[in-house]
Amino acid sequence: MRVISGKYRGKKLKEFELNTTKPTLDRVKEAMFNLIQFDVQNAVVLDLFSGTGALGIEAISRGAGQTILVDSNPQAIKIIKENLKGIEENFKLIQQDYLEFLINNNLRFDIVLLDPPYKTDFGINAINYLILNNKINDNGIIIFETSENKDFNFNYENYSVSKKKYGTVVVYKIVKN
Repeated sequence: MRVISGKYRGKKLKEFELNTTKPTLDRVKEAMFNLIQFDVQNAVVLDLFSGTGALGIEAISRGAGQTILVDSNPQAIKIIKENLKGIEENFKLIQQDYLEFLINNNLRFDIVLLDPPYKTDFGINAINYLILNNKINDNGIIIFETSENKDFNFNYENYSVSKKKYGTVVVYKIVKN
């Protein structure tokens, strides 16, 4: 696993194997960032369910203004810290449950990257909280990666949704209009 583009292009990222954590494949990560390539520069980015930190680090590499990486797993936090070595840009790493983080922060985000464990409702719960509590800036984007065997019906006023499939992965792009 590596950083695909930007200032830290080619930087190798450490991985680990846990039943609850799976890294985003480079080809899926590249596809996700192609969806937001012109929106990352100077954006306030939230990488919720960070895992190895690959998505947040990719955002940092591509010029995000501020990146917050959140994960509840102590082993994930350890790997993310290792992967962040040598990166000097504005980021914050937080070990906290995703919902606790969302409830206890006052930030609004330009981009939210969601790659939760597939067999949970964490992603949908996070999306609902973010939208219903006005945590997304105007023209803000949520990128949500999930397994192909889940199909979600998004009916949010003032949001548009598109969906792309990459093998067994589905990526939703949810944009605040």
